[in-house]
Amino acid sequence: MSASDETLLLQNHVLNGNVNEAVGQLMSKYQSRLERVISFRMDHRLKNRLDAQDVVQEAFVEAVRRLDDYKKCADKMTFFLWLRFITLQKLTQLHRHHLGVAARDAGRDIPIDRGRLPQATSMVLAAQLLGNNTSPSRAAEREERRMKLDQALSQIEELDREVLALRHFEQLSNQETSKLLDLSPTAASNRYIRALRRLKTIIKQLDNDSESFTSS
Repeated sequence: MSASDETLLLQNHVLNGNVNEAVGQLMSKYQSRLERVISFRMDHRLKNRLDAQDVVQEAFVEAVRRLDDYKKCADKMTFFLWLRFITLQKLTQLHRHHLGVAARDAGRDIPIDRGRLPQATSMVLAAQLLGNNTSPSRAAEREERRMKLDQALSQIEELDREVLALRHFEQLSNQETSKLLDLSPTAASNRYIRALRRLKTIIKQLDNDSESFTSS
C-alpha cells in the first residue's frame, strides 16, 4: 500500500467515526512536517520561548476537539492541509498572546482558503536562508548580508514568495501548494520555478559582491 493510499484509508476512518486510532496515526504521520511549518512561520522573537513540537501538540489537541469541522470540508482539502490550518491558527494565538495583536504578518488570522495569506515576508525568507549559526565575530557581516538579501527578496512578488516558502521551506507538494493558493498546478509550478531562479540569481549576486569586497 502506498503512502497516499494509507493516508486516504486513515482519513476514511476519521470520516466514518473510527476516530481515536486513526487520528493518532495521522497526527504521528504529519508531526515532523507540521513542526517544519511552525519553525518557518514562528516569529523570531519567540524561538527561545516556544518549541515547535509543543505548538504542534497543542494543535493536535485542538484538532481532535474540532474534528467535526474537518468532516464538513473533507471534500475540499486533505487531512494534512486541515491540520496545517489548525496548527497555524494555534501559532497565531500564541503570537497574539506573547507579542500582542501587532505581531508581524506571519501572526495574522489564517483563512482556510486563500483569502489573506500568512505572508512569507522577505525578512523571514532572508533569515531562513542565512540560518543562525554565525559566530559573534561575523555578526555584523551576517547582518549586512541579511539586509541585502531582504532588500532583494522584497522585489519578488508576494505570491511568488509564498510559493517559494510553501515549496522550498515547508516542502509542500505542488498539488498542496496550488490548493492553498487557489492556483492551477501548472501556475503554481511555474511560479515556483520562476521564484527559485530569481532566488538563485540573488544569492549568486550576493556571493559575487562578497568576493569583490574581500579581494579589494
